[in-house]
Amino acid sequence: MKNTIVSRISGITLATFVILASPVAFASGSHGDGHDDVKKTTIGAPGKFADVSRTIEIKMYDNYYSPEKIQVKKGETVLFKITNAGEFVHEFNIGTAAMHAEHQKEMMMMMEHGVLEADKINHSMMKMDMGSGKTMDHNDPNSVLLEPTKSAEIIWNFSDTAKLEFACNVPGHYDSGMMGDVHFN
Repeated sequence: MKNTIVSRISGITLATFVILASPVAFASGSHGDGHDDVKKTTIGAPGKFADVSRTIEIKMYDNYYSPEKIQVKKGETVLFKITNAGEFVHEFNIGTAAMHAEHQKEMMMMMEHGVLEADKINHSMMKMDMGSGKTMDHNDPNSVLLEPTKSAEIIWNFSDTAKLEFACNVPGHYDSGMMGDVHFN
């Protein structure tokens, strides 16, 4: 059995992810090479629209989210509708604190290479080789990176009760408090 995820930004289909059904997900650090830095974790897995039990709207403001925490149940599949209501580029990324720490290094690399600017994503540069065949596609199923006023959706199945956060890993944002906790009922 396969799960298919379609990520949409402002109603435009960006990518389709086909993943073998299992209680694992790609870590927030796989930026396009598909090999060495893809880690299997038990943070959950991409979900199917048919399994969505509810929708949670997330608004990203400059250095905080609304809501600031979410409640989920083990096994629940949630549709997240995410909007960047801030003036800067922001990310919504589901993972553990350790995953976010690793991902922040990659986001810094994106900034250093000019892929990310404070209020703009240079999409044409995201396919650029950053070394060892690594690109900055930012196409992980547990994460979206949005410019101001843009929206996207993620469907996520919380198949495990790992200690999770949702966070913005754009340099300086996590440290400024742009993260929220995922609480399991």
